[in-house]
Amino acid sequence: MRRRPARPPRRAPSAFPAARLDPVLHGRVRLGIATALAAGPMTFGELKDRLGATDGNLSVHARRLEAAGYVTCEKGFDGRVPRSTYRLTAEGRRELRRYLGQMEALIRAGRGR
Repeated sequence: MRRRPARPPRRAPSAFPAARLDPVLHGRVRLGIATALAAGPMTFGELKDRLGATDGNLSVHARRLEAAGYVTCEKGFDGRVPRSTYRLTAEGRRELRRYLGQMEALIRAGRGR
Protein backbone atom coordinates (compact mmCIF):
# COMPACT_ATOMS: atom_id res chain seq x y z
CA MET A 1 0.00 0.00 0.00
CA ARG A 2 1.39 3.41 -1.02
CA ARG A 3 1.38 6.17 1.50
CA ARG A 4 0.51 9.66 0.44
CA PRO A 5 2.98 12.32 1.41
CA ALA A 6 1.87 14.32 4.39
CA ARG A 7 0.26 17.62 3.51
CA PRO A 8 1.89 20.69 4.93
CA PRO A 9 -0.21 22.23 7.68
CA ARG A 10 -2.49 25.04 6.57
CA ARG A 11 -1.26 28.39 7.58
CA ALA A 12 -3.53 30.83 9.31
CA PRO A 13 -3.59 34.27 7.71
CA SER A 14 -0.44 36.03 8.75
CA ALA A 15 -0.68 38.63 11.43
CA PHE A 16 2.57 40.09 10.15
CA PRO A 17 1.74 43.34 8.33
CA ALA A 18 4.00 42.68 5.31
CA ALA A 19 1.85 39.71 4.32
CA ARG A 20 -1.11 42.04 3.76
CA LEU A 21 0.59 44.62 1.51
CA ASP A 22 -1.26 45.27 -1.75
CA PRO A 23 0.83 43.67 -4.52
CA VAL A 24 -0.52 46.18 -7.06
CA LEU A 25 0.88 49.14 -5.10
CA HIS A 26 3.92 47.38 -3.68
CA GLY A 27 6.31 48.24 -6.46
CA ARG A 28 8.61 51.25 -6.64
CA VAL A 29 7.16 52.76 -9.81
CA ARG A 30 3.50 51.96 -9.07
CA LEU A 31 3.78 53.32 -5.53
CA GLY A 32 5.51 56.39 -6.94
CA ILE A 33 2.71 56.95 -9.45
CA ALA A 34 0.01 56.59 -6.78
CA THR A 35 1.72 58.91 -4.29
CA ALA A 36 2.44 61.52 -6.96
CA LEU A 37 -1.20 61.44 -8.12
CA ALA A 38 -2.44 61.76 -4.52
CA ALA A 39 -1.48 65.43 -4.79
CA GLY A 40 -3.47 65.87 -8.01
CA PRO A 41 -3.63 64.92 -11.68
CA MET A 42 -0.39 64.73 -13.65
CA THR A 43 0.53 64.24 -17.28
CA PHE A 44 2.60 61.32 -18.50
CA GLY A 45 5.58 63.64 -18.96
CA GLU A 46 5.27 65.04 -15.43
CA LEU A 47 5.12 61.55 -13.95
CA LYS A 48 8.06 60.44 -16.06
CA ASP A 49 10.16 63.38 -14.86
CA ARG A 50 9.09 63.01 -11.23
CA LEU A 51 9.85 59.28 -11.10
CA GLY A 52 12.83 59.14 -13.44
CA ALA A 53 11.17 56.28 -15.32
CA THR A 54 11.44 55.34 -18.98
CA ASP A 55 8.42 55.66 -21.26
CA GLY A 56 7.96 51.90 -21.46
CA ASN A 57 8.39 51.28 -17.74
CA LEU A 58 5.99 54.06 -16.77
CA SER A 59 3.32 53.02 -19.26
CA VAL A 60 3.41 49.36 -18.15
CA HIS A 61 3.01 50.29 -14.49
CA ALA A 62 0.35 52.92 -15.19
CA ARG A 63 -1.65 50.32 -17.15
CA ARG A 64 -1.43 47.91 -14.21
CA LEU A 65 -2.84 50.59 -11.91
CA GLU A 66 -5.56 51.35 -14.46
CA ALA A 67 -6.50 47.67 -14.70
CA ALA A 68 -6.85 47.53 -10.90
CA GLY A 69 -9.13 50.59 -10.98
CA TYR A 70 -6.69 52.74 -8.99
CA VAL A 71 -5.90 55.24 -11.77
CA THR A 72 -7.69 56.72 -14.76
CA CYS A 73 -6.05 58.00 -17.91
CA GLU A 74 -7.60 60.71 -20.06
CA LYS A 75 -6.06 61.02 -23.50
CA GLY A 76 -6.29 64.22 -25.48
CA PHE A 77 -4.25 66.76 -27.38
CA ASP A 78 -2.50 69.98 -26.47
CA GLY A 79 -2.56 71.52 -29.91
CA ARG A 80 -1.19 68.70 -32.03
CA VAL A 81 0.77 67.09 -29.23
CA PRO A 82 -0.82 64.02 -27.60
CA ARG A 83 -1.31 64.38 -23.86
CA SER A 84 -2.24 61.69 -21.34
CA THR A 85 -3.43 62.92 -17.96
CA TYR A 86 -3.58 60.50 -15.02
CA ARG A 87 -5.76 60.77 -11.93
CA LEU A 88 -6.02 58.68 -8.78
CA THR A 89 -9.53 57.21 -8.43
CA ALA A 90 -11.47 57.12 -5.16
CA GLU A 91 -10.63 53.41 -4.93
CA GLY A 92 -6.96 54.15 -5.62
CA ARG A 93 -6.91 56.81 -2.90
CA ARG A 94 -8.55 54.39 -0.44
CA GLU A 95 -6.09 51.59 -1.27
CA LEU A 96 -3.13 53.96 -1.02
CA ARG A 97 -4.26 55.05 2.46
CA ARG A 98 -4.68 51.39 3.44
CA TYR A 99 -1.23 50.52 2.05
CA LEU A 100 0.43 53.40 3.91
CA GLY A 101 -1.29 52.33 7.13
CA GLN A 102 0.03 48.81 6.65
CA MET A 103 3.53 50.16 6.03
CA GLU A 104 3.32 52.18 9.24
CA ALA A 105 2.28 49.01 11.11
CA LEU A 106 5.20 47.16 9.55
CA ILE A 107 7.62 49.87 10.66
CA ARG A 108 6.19 49.78 14.20
CA ALA A 109 6.52 45.99 14.25
CA GLY A 110 10.11 46.27 13.06
CA ARG A 111 10.88 48.68 15.87
CA GLY A 112 9.28 46.39 18.41
CA ARG A 113 6.36 48.71 19.22
